Amino acid sequence: MKKYLSVFTLSVFSVMGASGQDYGLSPKKIWPENNEQSTFYTVAGERHGQSFFKKHKFPEVEYVPKDQLTFDIYHSPDVMYHWFIKWAEQFPDITALYEVDKSYEGRPILQMTITNKKTGKDTDKPAAYFEGGRHGGEVTSSESVLWLAKHLLENYGKDPEITKLIDSKTIYLRPQNNPDGSTMYLNTEQRNRSTVRPHDEDGDGLLDEDPEEDLNGDGVIHNMRKKAITEKEKEEANYILDPRDPSGRLMKRVLDGKGDWLLFTEGIDNDGDGKYNEDGIGGLDLHRNYPENWRPDRNGDLTGRGYTQGGAGEFPLSEIETRSTVLFLLSHPNISVVNSLDTRVPMHLRPPSTSSGAESMFPKDLAIYERLDSLGITITGYPWAGDVYETYSTRYKVNRVTGDPLKPSPLFGHGPDFGYFYYGSIWYGDELWNNGAMKDYDGDGVYDDYDALRWDDEENKSNGFKKWEKFDHPQLGEVEIGGFHPKFFSQNGPPWQLEGWIKKQSLFNLAMAKELPQIELEKVDVKKGSNGTYQIDVTWTNSGKLPVALEQAKRVKIVQEDRLMLEFDKELTKGFENAKVQITSPELYEKTIYTGYTDPGETKTASFTVKINQKEPVKAKLKLLSTRGGYVEREIILGN
Repeated sequence: MKKYLSVFTLSVFSVMGASGQDYGLSPKKIWPENNEQSTFYTVAGERHGQSFFKKHKFPEVEYVPKDQLTFDIYHSPDVMYHWFIKWAEQFPDITALYEVDKSYEGRPILQMTITNKKTGKDTDKPAAYFEGGRHGGEVTSSESVLWLAKHLLENYGKDPEITKLIDSKTIYLRPQNNPDGSTMYLNTEQRNRSTVRPHDEDGDGLLDEDPEEDLNGDGVIHNMRKKAITEKEKEEANYILDPRDPSGRLMKRVLDGKGDWLLFTEGIDNDGDGKYNEDGIGGLDLHRNYPENWRPDRNGDLTGRGYTQGGAGEFPLSEIETRSTVLFLLSHPNISVVNSLDTRVPMHLRPPSTSSGAESMFPKDLAIYERLDSLGITITGYPWAGDVYETYSTRYKVNRVTGDPLKPSPLFGHGPDFGYFYYGSIWYGDELWNNGAMKDYDGDGVYDDYDALRWDDEENKSNGFKKWEKFDHPQLGEVEIGGFHPKFFSQNGPPWQLEGWIKKQSLFNLAMAKELPQIELEKVDVKKGSNGTYQIDVTWTNSGKLPVALEQAKRVKIVQEDRLMLEFDKELTKGFENAKVQITSPELYEKTIYTGYTDPGETKTASFTVKINQKEPVKAKLKLLSTRGGYVEREIILGN
């Protein structure tokens, strides 16, 4: 891999791909966020609704890079890319920056490889991969990847553990897997967790026909509440004023017909179907688009009796952003650890997503995951760690609206399931931030909006909640607009909270990277026998805390057995029984020694026997190959 050219602008790219291919200068393009001639942000794609929105700059976001990178503010994708490019120029011996693909709108999806190039190729070392920004609005995840990159690069040569890590391992970092979604999110009032590719979310045959609108012009999509007046409204009303909040700000969900209020997101009913903002920009969910246990999108089950998965896409890996991740990983099977970060539920989230771990995972693998769950909680303090199907779905025991007990619930096409069941790796989809619910103020065992409101009032100067204000809605009549700030309180935290969250998450990712398997040659003994024979005894160990292959990796054949090879110049070994050099053991024609899979701390020994039929000494190249444990090569000399 090669780094960027030293001259770079945010509009003109010159990049080297993962294969080393020079993509050349891309045509100059002014992206809507940088077009000073327009006050509107235009989104690509043909849709039945609007594709342009008034630009908005949020005080919580840095849009132009400063001299110093700090984490008391969010950063636009352009600013993040600025720092990755700068680091690639500043640390050329340990970084490579390249474009893995282009997004739906044609934006570069950049990725950085961090490893000491002098100690070997990135693909010859055990590796970890961390990405953020898969869901466009979950920008805290991208900040965590940015923080980790800065932490690794600035501490190389200073921190012994980080130096050792970068010398012996490879870290792949992708800060923006969905730059289209994140850029729109940070430059307009629009919210999304998808790419911007048009998608029919409500199954009416129309694409993106009913987006949210910023009716009061404050640049933020809040909620609308309406007092139920008509009989129809009273039948549908499913909110009341939460009695825990005497100020009347907080709404509480109840059963339909049991409430006094209706609650909507801010906007109008563009398609006249009686629903509000149900089909906005995009709608495809990149974390439902993986091939493992994929299910059709809504309305894709023609029986009406099976499972579907909202946002799944037309077919597995239909989306460029997901496909680029999968193809990169499959071409880099040296990766043992992955974390594809999201936001909003503070949890270390992992497979399985469609069954219990006891039902579908190898016990040995499940034990590793459970150990890492505990490690994660120790580092981050998250209240939960575990699988999607059971732990995530039932983290609260009952449905707070119906009172029914919660049951395990499947999630299809999920990244962590691809990571374990298909790719045979440790793969987390960790969730940062907590919707502002810092502690359980009322002691009910649930971290909910009441707890968030209390914390906002006591610790955040009430900046996270907009007081309800009356508004004359063109369709609903009198409503009130207000509620939690969706972008920088609910989905992502206030900027002053940012670094604490992304730092502790990054330290967990770093801790997992430090556990990567590592094959090390302990000893090579050469013993001379009679008649020109030599015995070469090779001893190695796995000094990491993870095995070179999970049991699932063995099952799906993503990882080959560890193996030893002894190579001589071809001129020395040709001629069969008349060859100048013969490997007599192994006795088979195949001279590679397959040694199984090396567990953490395990030491193994294997031997070659060689007969030399000449007086001159010969050189041999000893190779120890492990798909995920690394590649080791040593030269030995046989003969007088």
